[in-house]
Amino acid sequence: MELEGRGAGGVAGGPAAGPGRSPGESALLDGWLQRGVGRGAGGGEAGACRPPVRQDPDSGPDYEALPAGATVTTHMVAGAVAGILEHCVMYPIDCVKTRMQSLQPDPAARYRNVLEALWRIIRTEGLWRPMRGLNVTATGAGPAHALYFACYEKLKKTLSDVIHPGGNSHIANVVFLFAGAAGCVATLLHDAAMNPAEVVKQRMQMYNSPYHRVTDCVRAVWQNEGAGAFYRSYTTQLTMNVPFQAIHFMTYEFLQEHFNPQRRYNPSSHVLSGACAGAVAAAATTPLDVCKTLLNTQESLALNSHITGHITGMASAFRTVYQVGGVTAYFRGVQARVIYQIPSTAIAWSVYEFFKYLITKRQEEWRAGK
Repeated sequence: MELEGRGAGGVAGGPAAGPGRSPGESALLDGWLQRGVGRGAGGGEAGACRPPVRQDPDSGPDYEALPAGATVTTHMVAGAVAGILEHCVMYPIDCVKTRMQSLQPDPAARYRNVLEALWRIIRTEGLWRPMRGLNVTATGAGPAHALYFACYEKLKKTLSDVIHPGGNSHIANVVFLFAGAAGCVATLLHDAAMNPAEVVKQRMQMYNSPYHRVTDCVRAVWQNEGAGAFYRSYTTQLTMNVPFQAIHFMTYEFLQEHFNPQRRYNPSSHVLSGACAGAVAAAATTPLDVCKTLLNTQESLALNSHITGHITGMASAFRTVYQVGGVTAYFRGVQARVIYQIPSTAIAWSVYEFFKYLITKRQEEWRAGK
């Protein structure tokens, strides 16, 4: 049949019968065009000559590629929404993690696993006890994650352009290194905004915490320990989060190269990549998280047992953890931390990519309609 050699000129011109075309050929071409077969990605031969392909109902939607015109504001809004949702949804597990990292917990606060801990907290302390301190966390998570994702995206693109000016920021040869570097710098901004909220949150999460309101906790810490107490764990937080985020972003970008190499909006790939990246990074940095929790809470039993005054640095925290519980103490709460991080990073990445996609599409539609 002459259809194979006709190309864009034959199809673009419409279904009219050309020289040498039989009525049967014209009818077949008419049928294909009416069903939209001629609308290939390039509008040329490949689309025109391909017979109709039946869509598998189980194959899922054919997502459009992520728009390339996302602005810093887009990344900040998407990041803020993702951060708030992530922390709110996973907050009860975060409460359990904080308690399970306690070096010398009260006998009533010794838990075998995450589910038992959550059940006992609700049964003995009330339904809303695992949510205490959520408001200050949500308040800090919005601006912290806005800075975090905006800085990450901007730096990743900037660093990529150094090697490949104007090229794709997802080039496999450089993306992992750049993702790690961008994640490290983004962490500086994130932790600066989030650290005071972390201090208040973790003190309110501890068993028998004397604080029932955020304002009570903030006032007590300020009066008794000074403003520096809100950043006492900042260096440890950075020491933990810089490698955490480097591992996290590099793993995420690595998995995206395999599951979503075209970088299309694909929720399942964002969820899977985010969950795996979070689990790997969480397990690797648990010892640092235990030290951070000790610095934030200044756990009284641990302090009374070994030292006087406040624990003021990472070296002191590492020493205290070892004195109280040995090597195994560095991995207290690792189960809760991984269980928390898997859905947490899955939520963060999927929500972030969704809102980035949605906001950018709306911006482009608005510009096109002007």
